[in-house]
Amino acid sequence: MEHKVRLGITVGDLNGIGMEVIIKTLMEPRITNICTPIVYGSSRTASYHRKALGVNDWSFNIINDAEAANPKRANLLNVWQDEVNIQLGVADPEVGKYALTSLEAAVADLKAGKIDALLTAPINKDTIQSESFKFPGHTEYLQQAFGTDDVLMFLVSDKLRVGVVTGHIPLKEVAKKLHTKDILSKIKHMHRSLQLDFGVAKPRIAVLSLNPHAGDNGLLGDEEKTIIQPAIEQAVAAGMQVYGPYGADGFFGSALFSKFDAVLGMYHDQVLTPFKTLAFENGVNFTAALPIVRTSPDHGTGYDIAGKNEADPASFRHALYAAVDIFKQRSEQTALEAGAIKGGQVKLERERN
Repeated sequence: MEHKVRLGITVGDLNGIGMEVIIKTLMEPRITNICTPIVYGSSRTASYHRKALGVNDWSFNIINDAEAANPKRANLLNVWQDEVNIQLGVADPEVGKYALTSLEAAVADLKAGKIDALLTAPINKDTIQSESFKFPGHTEYLQQAFGTDDVLMFLVSDKLRVGVVTGHIPLKEVAKKLHTKDILSKIKHMHRSLQLDFGVAKPRIAVLSLNPHAGDNGLLGDEEKTIIQPAIEQAVAAGMQVYGPYGADGFFGSALFSKFDAVLGMYHDQVLTPFKTLAFENGVNFTAALPIVRTSPDHGTGYDIAGKNEADPASFRHALYAAVDIFKQRSEQTALEAGAIKGGQVKLERERN
């Protein structure tokens, strides 16, 4: 019998649209056919959000341990008992601490093997800050939590996959943060993820320039020649199909991106702007190169529409599908690779004997 993925879901900012898109997604009966959802939150706050949405004929299965999850229900694990003063649409540090409580509980269960993968609802990166969370976002927090030297913020959809070399940093810092070894590391993570997580046997990767028109032969900057091109050449020498650097405007304007399995940009808005233009409704944020699978929707807390029953759950739903699919693909690929290694070892022993 196929293993049903146990998917941990964090609630994010309770004053935003996180619980709304969670409830709207998990109300769909087919969801429990593909995974066992476990929301890390509070039955009291869940009840508040259900009532705010006018949902009276559906509820969570309340549990106190992930291992008690009902595979046929949407489960909610109580991780706090406090009364939370929810003010929809308001940025509130007092509420931000519950976003962290939810995240910490889910990560603990991931490490304990009680859940298989993680889906995170949007947080307010300001109000969640505390002694325990001094990070620009989920990505950096999870990188430290799982002891990974480097990760890749990988935005994926059925139309486009993009990653970035530099993440949540000011634009004025980007050029100073670019180094050949870091670009090469991101290329390697992207290449490996395409194989391991998406089943692309021979990935084709495009790398974008930093400067307009790829530096225009040094007239508009020399980072392409001195930093980016050497990384591409080293990746090619290692057997990867990597091309560029391409000027971003023409690359996306001419739909050249459609000829590649993924695109690596130098900074956040360079690739997220076209990505969100092309795939806002079904875009998914995936953290590649972690030892665990983590996805999130490609949108923020949505304070402007919180409490108005206007939030579209499409991106969150696609993030759920992606977490399940990637976990299964990674499990299958890992098993195949382990089998191939074992088969090679057996063959080598036979040859020796």
